[in-house]
Amino acid sequence: MSPIRYAAPGRINLIGEHTDYNLGFALPIALPERTVVTYVPDDMPAIAVRSDTQDGDVRIPLDTTPGDMQGWAGYVAGVMWALRTAGHRIQGGTMSITSDVEMGSGVASSAALECAVLGALTSAIGVRGDRIELAQIAQRAENDYVGAPTGLMDQLASLCGEPRKALMIDFQALTVRSVAFDPEASDIALLLINSRAPHQHAGGEYASRRASCERAAADLGVSSLREVQATDLTVLAAVTDPVDARRARHILTDNQRVLDVVAALKESDFTAIGRLFNASQASMRDDFEITTGHIDLIADTAVEAGALGARMTGGGFGGCVIALAPLDMAGRIADAIRSAVADAGYNAPTISRTRAGQGAELLR
Repeated sequence: MSPIRYAAPGRINLIGEHTDYNLGFALPIALPERTVVTYVPDDMPAIAVRSDTQDGDVRIPLDTTPGDMQGWAGYVAGVMWALRTAGHRIQGGTMSITSDVEMGSGVASSAALECAVLGALTSAIGVRGDRIELAQIAQRAENDYVGAPTGLMDQLASLCGEPRKALMIDFQALTVRSVAFDPEASDIALLLINSRAPHQHAGGEYASRRASCERAAADLGVSSLREVQATDLTVLAAVTDPVDARRARHILTDNQRVLDVVAALKESDFTAIGRLFNASQASMRDDFEITTGHIDLIADTAVEAGALGARMTGGGFGGCVIALAPLDMAGRIADAIRSAVADAGYNAPTISRTRAGQGAELLR
């Protein structure tokens, strides 16, 4: 069989952090950077996988189960396992992986890998699944095989992204709606600032935030925080633990900020969107406590230097900051960030202009 090449992008989230597993709202975009899988199916009982970032091949049996594979190969094995447990046949073969999605920076490199592998495997067997169903298979690979308790946003963003569009995701209804997102048409640059502080979420912090939200929902007598979204924040007085109450307040207010950003995008009001970015950053810093001093310095410096708004993006504890910058000030803002970070003794960040890119696709 001729090789199958399938690409899937990383993502950044414009707003709505940790809202996905709380059945709320989020507004991600797919990035231009992608992971590409080249897969040659055969009749062998395993897939031999090679990555351009690793030495040697890894042989993954078709009947792999959780616990068999660790590290990067666990994501490939997890997709194989999740696809098989969903009732689909998998073929053996060889698979090579190349990627310019940076690992450990909070731009969903794991989801890009999962979705590229999933696209290659399903293309080989002629499965044309609904993208939400495919996202759930990829999520199951990450949750139940790899053991990272992530929500569904990363996989949906990678699979459903479109150029010059953001994705308004409702995780309760499980719907994805495209929203025009083209800041450069309004002379605004979207800056992606990689702090170079590794983003780690399989550590206990991500899981502890999820558990905190679940406790808050239980105190409120609901199955998810989304069920109290339409109520006043005073409802949170019923949450026993004040830390859990703060965590829940972030979820409810960030959900509302997603809706407000979508409304502002209809008017291309990037000044209002910048204010919402800043409010989200403060909420992640003070209520959800997932930023770091390094991340806060980058976001604060961007705004002080003239950005309309800046916020951390991703699961937290490192990774990237995004900022909306007037085009004629973007260079000055980037220089101010580099200077402030150097003065504080942190690693030099990488700063680039980015945009909404194409979602996962079969390469012809």
